[in-house]
Amino acid sequence: MKCDVSEKALLDQRIGIFVDVQNLFYSAKTIHHSKINFEKLLQIILKGRKLIRAIAYIVQKGEDHQQAFIDVLKRLGYEVRSKDLRVRADGTAKGDWDMGIAIDTMSLVNKLDTVVLVSGDGDFAPLVEMLKANGCRVEVYSFPESTSNDLIVAATSYKAIEETILLKQNSNSGKEKKYKKNKK
Repeated sequence: MKCDVSEKALLDQRIGIFVDVQNLFYSAKTIHHSKINFEKLLQIILKGRKLIRAIAYIVQKGEDHQQAFIDVLKRLGYEVRSKDLRVRADGTAKGDWDMGIAIDTMSLVNKLDTVVLVSGDGDFAPLVEMLKANGCRVEVYSFPESTSNDLIVAATSYKAIEETILLKQNSNSGKEKKYKKNKK
C-alpha cells in the first residue's frame, strides 16, 4: 500500500537523488526518441525540498566522449560517478552501477528522510525494501513502459516521468530543443 502524504508535509524532508543514467537514457531514447532535461528532472523531484545529495551514475563506452555531458550534470548540481564499460574476452560487455547505487544509498540512509531512485530496474526492488526497513521513504521516478512492476510495488511512491522533461531532436537542424506539449 502506498503512503498518501501531502507534498506540504514533505517539504522539510532531506532527500538524496540517485540517477541510473544508462537506464534513463536508453528508456528515453528507445521509447520517446528523446533525451532527458536533467535540470528539469531535478526541479520536478525536489519540489522545494532540501537536497542532501544528487548523484548521477554513468557508464562510458571507450569511443563515446561524454565529458561535456558530465560537465553539464556537475553544473546542475549532480555529483557524477563514472566508470568505463568493461568488455570481456568473449566479447560481451558489463557496465552498470547497481552495486554502487546500493552502497551509496545505504551509506546515506541515516542522513536522508527520502531516497529518490531514478531508474526502472527491478534489481533495485530488494534495495528499496531495505531502505524502507531503515526508515526512509523511497520515491521511484521512471518511464512506466520500462519499469519493473516489482520496483513500482516496492516503492513508497512511484512517479512516472512525463514528456515535459524530454528534449526532442529537431530533425531539421539536428539541434536539441525542449519538448512542448500541445495545449488545447
